[in-house]
Amino acid sequence: QVQLVESGGGLVQAGGSLRLSCVASGRTFSSYSMAWFRQSPGKEREFVSGLSRSGGGTSYADSVKGRFTISRDNAKNTVYLQMNSLKPEDTAVYYCAGRLGFGGYRETRFYDQWGQGTQVTVSS
Repeated sequence: QVQLVESGGGLVQAGGSLRLSCVASGRTFSSYSMAWFRQSPGKEREFVSGLSRSGGGTSYADSVKGRFTISRDNAKNTVYLQMNSLKPEDTAVYYCAGRLGFGGYRETRFYDQWGQGTQVTVSS
């Protein structure tokens, strides 16, 4: 197992940028496919972006495609989410998630490792 700790959230104006980081403990990080999800009050947790074990395969929700970029550095046990051109509707708690082995899933039920979340607030 890995433990995940997110950071980098905060308050930003619309059109601004933030970079989220998720650091994983343990020596098996490179065996985990990773993803970012987000959850707004009263809404279900939704998929934002996913990344393969090597970092060569990525996927994005339509709502963030072209604005967000996911990446990872396996040497640092870290996955990133670069968020540009932020909109008020991007406001949510962002969660890092991991699953051992093959990735590419957009449903929360496929991920068994979760971070505690980091708040992102975009003001208009």
